[in-house]
Parts: sequence; structure tokens; C-alpha cells
Amino acid sequence: MVPRSTSPLPPPPLPPSSLLESPLSRERRSGPMQRQLHDRLKNAILDGSLAPGSRLPGSRALAEALGISRNTVTATYEHLAAEGYVRPDRQGTRVAELSSPAPSKRERAGKQAGTPATAQRLARILPSASRADMGAALRPGVPALSHFPLAAWRRSLERAIRGGGCAALGYGDALGEPALRAAIAQHLSVARGVRCEPRQVVIAEGAQEAISLCVRLLSNPGDTGWVEDPGYRGAKAAMHAGDMRIVPMRVDAEGLCVSERDWRKHPPRLVYTTPSHQYPAGSVLSIARRLELIAQARRHGAWIVEDDYDSEFRHTGEPIVAMQGLVDDAPVLYVGSFSKTMFPSLRLGFLVLPERLVSAVQAPLEEMLRGGHRHEQLAMADFIESGQFSRHLGRMRRLYRDRQQALRLALEKHFEVPHEIDGGHCGMHLTVRLPGRFDDRRIAAEALRQRIAPTPLSGFAMRPMPSDNGLVLGYGNTASELFAPLVTRLSQLARASEPGGV
Repeated sequence: MVPRSTSPLPPPPLPPSSLLESPLSRERRSGPMQRQLHDRLKNAILDGSLAPGSRLPGSRALAEALGISRNTVTATYEHLAAEGYVRPDRQGTRVAELSSPAPSKRERAGKQAGTPATAQRLARILPSASRADMGAALRPGVPALSHFPLAAWRRSLERAIRGGGCAALGYGDALGEPALRAAIAQHLSVARGVRCEPRQVVIAEGAQEAISLCVRLLSNPGDTGWVEDPGYRGAKAAMHAGDMRIVPMRVDAEGLCVSERDWRKHPPRLVYTTPSHQYPAGSVLSIARRLELIAQARRHGAWIVEDDYDSEFRHTGEPIVAMQGLVDDAPVLYVGSFSKTMFPSLRLGFLVLPERLVSAVQAPLEEMLRGGHRHEQLAMADFIESGQFSRHLGRMRRLYRDRQQALRLALEKHFEVPHEIDGGHCGMHLTVRLPGRFDDRRIAAEALRQRIAPTPLSGFAMRPMPSDNGLVLGYGNTASELFAPLVTRLSQLARASEPGGV
């Protein structure tokens, strides 16, 4: 029997010599030789320059060609094999068959020209004003950081580190450090009239996460959420991220406007409001509307999210008492933050749950949260309990009251366009309403180029009305002596925004 002749298999292709024989860099900034060779081979495999099945040169030959140690080549091949890029066999080292090779450079260039596929909900989350220059003058929401008592805070941190030690480097209570939850409950009871026990307090990374928790805990996709209009964009973003249907509700001089027809036509699951100092208009929700909102929420099975973001800074009379404490067992989730009263990068906020919700959501919260920033939480508890927090708030109230009066005076003397001022009794901002012929977005954009950062009022509204035109001016981070020249410049920019303005 004559055996059939078989043609030998073609040898696997060799890699391009230029790819492997071009010298590696000897400069220190380029990194170790092994890392350079690894990255060169890996990138060649991923972009297709080294085809699957290609045989790599022997370690001795490649070391001689590149002028490097053979041990370096051997270690590189072993690392690539461990990652799965190559496979050693008796004949040498070959490029592995990758199931999902990277696209070619031409394909990558084509894909980059289009918009990547993302969740549809992201299209509903609109960008706010530029955050690139947080130190710009008149930016709303930024406290007087230069007046923060760093020395006292450092002492609280040192005590927290000594007391917590290495144990506080691990995960803590998912709902927050017990010491901080107790300190917050005590402070809110005295300062804000909030009715709560420490077990009702949940520590979050700022008010934004607290609002997001309300959405995740209490709503389902498609549920209706009411937001103030114009109002805080972060609440809208949280509801959009939870796939809620958002209904904007107008605000007036008494705060959120809600009619019986609204409750019948689109009953909400969540109602977001800033009753003690509406943001950005500055109105206070009247007691009649507060009680009616609570009564209707009970009747319709809705929950109220009360954002008490800057009510600590009341400039006339006593602070407005929180909605949460008005009646027994109110369907109100109270949201607060230390971003304004302390400093933004602290990233500590809190959520006060109604008593009847605690047992129902505790287990989910323990899975959703991880209890981080433990030393900072312990330091914040010490800062409150030592009295430093109350003293700091007192100093900031006086400072912001003086700055607001100075800003009002500067507007009266130097803002030479028709305007009305809202929001004069609380917080760290004033809202200046302008006639429609002055383009608030154009004014804000031009001002930002000059490191002045008012926010256009129209940007806060989902359904803008002619009255939603103006500038939100923050005075927390700006010295009083700067107000006159800053307001003068804003007046000039406003004039230039008029049709036919120069």
C-alpha cells in the first residue's frame, strides 16, 4: 500500500522585524525595559500587527536584537503568557487566538466619530453651569472657606484618629457612625425642631446622595415625582436616574404651589421641596401650605423630601422650623448636608427617615451602603459635641448677613438695569430677576470668562416662564469690598446682552 503524500503545513508567520528590532528607550522616564517590551508586544497583538499564531523570536535572539538582557525577554514572555496574550509550546512562543480582537485603527476612528451608546435616561440629565472654576466670584453654593476654623477641625480629626485608631480604617456601620448619628439627632432637635432618634439618621455622601437614596428606596420606574420649578437641578437628576416621571410645580412668594387638581391629575410618589428657603427663588413655604402638603401626602400615599440645605443661615429672627417636626409621624424624609455649614469636600450629608420606614429599609440600606469616611464622621461628631460647630455657625451667620447687606447696597448703587431682588432672609445667595430683553444665559457665560460666576435663573426651570430670567448671585465666597466692581461689571454685561447692545 502506497501512503498518500501530504503537503506540510505552512509555518506560522513571523512578526515584522521592525516591530521587535527597533531599540527600546534607555531614558528613565520611559520606564523599565521589561515594561516597555511588554507594552510593545501587547499593543501589537491587540491592534493586529501580530496575528494569531505568529511565532515570537526566541528569547536569546530577541535579546541580542534589542540589546537587552535575555532574562528581561524571558520574564516578559512569561508575563504575557500569564495574561493569555501568548502560548508557549515546544516550538516556541506563539500569539494566542483572541476571541474578541480589538478593532483596527480605521474602525476605532470611525466609532469615535459617533456618540457611544449610553442609558437613555442620561439624555434627560442636562449639564449645569461650568464647574471648572469653583473659586470664581459670586458663585452660588460656595461657603466662605477662608473663614473656616481649620485649627479646630484639625484637633477634632486628631482626636478621632486617636480614638478610632486602626479599627476605624475598616468598614463601619453601613448607616453611619453611631456617634455622628446621635450628634446630628441632638443638633437637629434643638436647632431645627426635627423629631428623630439616632436610629432614624442615615449618613450619606452629601445631600445629593441622600436625595438619590429617597428615590431608590421609595419609587419605582414610571412613578411621578414633583419638583419645584424653578428648582434644584440635583433633585431632577436623581429622579431622572430613577426613571421617574417628573412634573415641575411652580413656586411663588409662598413657595411650592399645589392645587387639588394637581393631586387628582398627576398624583406623586415623591414631592421634593426646599420649604425653609426655596432654591433659587428664596421664598419660604407658608405654614398653611406646609400643613396642606403633609395632609394631602398622607391622603395620597406620597412622601415629601424636605431639603433643608442652608436654613442654618437665617438672617432675621429665628430659623424657620423644619416641616418634618410640624406634626406627629409626618410623611417627610428630611435631607441635610455639611457642604454649606462646613466645606463641600467633606462629602457628609444625612437623611432622617420617618420612624415607620426604618425597619422596612434598614436591610436594603445595609446592602446599598458601606460605612466609609469613618475618621471624618467621628471628627464631625466631635466637632458638634465640643461646641465648635455651633460657634462656627454663629460666626458664619453674622458674616453672611453682612455680606448680603453689602451685596444689596452694591446692587442698588451699581446695577443700572431694571431688576427685582428675591431671597433676602436666609442662605448665601440673592436672586436678581431681569426683564426678558436681558439674556441671562449670555450674561452668565460672558461673566464666567471674567471669573465671575452667577448662575442664570432660567437654567433652573424645566418649563421656563418670562419671570424666570435673571441671575443667582452667591455671596458666601466673595469679600464685601469686591461687590461694587463686580456688580458694575455685571451691569455692563447685562446692557450688552440687550438686542442691539454693545
